Amino acid sequence: MHREYHKWFSPNLNRDMELLILGHAGARVLVFPTRRGRFYEYETLGLVDALAEKIENGWLQLYCVDSIDRESVYNSEAHPYDRIRRHGQYEQYIINEVLPLSRLKNPQPFMISHGCSLGAYHALNIAFRHPQWFGKVVAFSGRYNLSEPVGEFRGLFDDYYDEEIYFHSPNHFLPNLDDSALLDSLRRLQIVMTIGAEDPFLASNVTLSSALQDKQIAHELYVWEGRAHQASDWQKMVQLYL
Repeated sequence: MHREYHKWFSPNLNRDMELLILGHAGARVLVFPTRRGRFYEYETLGLVDALAEKIENGWLQLYCVDSIDRESVYNSEAHPYDRIRRHGQYEQYIINEVLPLSRLKNPQPFMISHGCSLGAYHALNIAFRHPQWFGKVVAFSGRYNLSEPVGEFRGLFDDYYDEEIYFHSPNHFLPNLDDSALLDSLRRLQIVMTIGAEDPFLASNVTLSSALQDKQIAHELYVWEGRAHQASDWQKMVQLYL
C-alpha cells in the first residue's frame, strides 16, 4: 500500500501539522481522527486494514489529518470565544492547505469527508459549511451540537454561546438555512450517518436527520444495535458505507 508522511508549518495555525496519505488513486477521502486523536489513529484503530482492498485497488485514497482539539474545543484553559475561533483556524488549514495538497496529489475530483465520534462532527460540519469541495460525507457516531451537554458528555463551551458557535453547530444552523445556492449544494451531497441505538448521541443524529428531511436534503441514517461507538463497529461500517 502506498504511504506518504507529510509535515509542514501551517500559516493558518502557526504551528507544524502532520498528515498521512494512504493509497495511490481513487476518490480522495479526508479522514478526521476521534477526540484529541492523531493523524495515525485511523491505522491504529484497524480502519485502514478494513479498507485495504479498496485502497490497494485504487478506489480510495486517504488523507488522514491531525487534530488540534486540545487547543480548540477541548481546551478548558481558554475562553470559549477563543476555543471556537481556534477551531475556525483549523477549518481554514483544512480548506486552504490540506485540500489543495490532495488536488495536487490526485486529480480525481470526488472528495469524501469522513470521521468517527468527534471526527464525525468535524467531517460533517466542514462538508455542510463548504459543500462545493465535497461529493460525500460519511459520519459515524457523531455529535452535531457541541454546546449542550449529552449524558456524561459536557457542553464544550461552558455557558458561552455566540454566532461563531452557532455556525459551527449543524443542528442549529441547518434548520434556519434559507440560502438557495447552499441548499442546492447540500442536496448534491451524498450524506451517510450511523449511530448506535444506545449511543447518547442518538438524539443528535435524529434531530439532524429531521432537519435534513425538512430541507429536502437526501441522506441515509443507519441505527446500529447497542452503542456501536468503538473501533470494532467502525471497521464494519467502513466496509459498508465508505
